[in-house]
Amino acid sequence: MVVTEEDKKRFFRRISLLFEEQLPFNRLLGMRVASVAEDQASVIFDRRDDLIGNVFHQTLHGGVISSVLDTVGGLTALASLVERAAGLPEEKLVAIFSRTGTIDIRVDYLRPGRGDRFTGNAWIMRSGRKVAVTRMELHADSGLLVAVGTGTYMVG
Repeated sequence: MVVTEEDKKRFFRRISLLFEEQLPFNRLLGMRVASVAEDQASVIFDRRDDLIGNVFHQTLHGGVISSVLDTVGGLTALASLVERAAGLPEEKLVAIFSRTGTIDIRVDYLRPGRGDRFTGNAWIMRSGRKVAVTRMELHADSGLLVAVGTGTYMVG
């Protein structure tokens, strides 16, 4: 099957909507997809009082940080399937989406999460028939690197 650029755009819009609107936890965190492509994705979210883990320093909770890294890693892993999945009918896309999940994630917290807006970025390190591996980063609005991670995702 030949995958057109329009098929790819539709696929990226579809997974963006899935991550922003259909996954309740992503909505709870207020994550929005900033960009998505075949080998990378970015999400953004704003600091809110209910995401704070240290009330004395007003820094993000570590679970929020790891969740954002896992989400952007999973989005990137799913986006790497574009050549296999773009142009497929909805029921086949749903089947592919339902099989995608986190196998393992490692997070290194480098500094406290201070700021008003945060950006999570991920890149494909390897994407195979069954497993994708991503590298993730979380940056504060000041540009400071808050945390890095590596995620392994089931994609087939």
